[in-house]
Amino acid sequence: MNTQQNTNPFSISDELWVRIEPLIPVPQPKRRDRPGRPRQSNRQMMAAIFYVLRTGCQWKALPRDMGAASTVHDRFQEWRAAGVFERMWQAGLQAYDALKGVDWEWQAMDGAMTKAPLGGKRNGSQSDGSG
Repeated sequence: MNTQQNTNPFSISDELWVRIEPLIPVPQPKRRDRPGRPRQSNRQMMAAIFYVLRTGCQWKALPRDMGAASTVHDRFQEWRAAGVFERMWQAGLQAYDALKGVDWEWQAMDGAMTKAPLGGKRNGSQSDGSG
């Protein structure tokens, strides 16, 4: 196994990568008449995706040493369409259930209520603009 240095806080540990890697589908083979550039490492692309998701930065603001923004975004779209992130969520939930247990009979949703920036009058009614 290729051991990666954990000097970058956004790198993926070997322990986590062992769990993620099997969830990633094998890519379609390239056409021989249009081979293009070599495919970037899945681990590097996932680390870059995690960086964008954790920092909230725009794709184009991704540090260049993590990969070309367009390449990382393309891989994100490819994996999203293939259900990779849903499988990661399911695997994480199953691992947590095995470790701590999940009460599957009781569930709740979280939400937030905030003032609408262009809301109506103080009493909550909306103006129809006629007067």
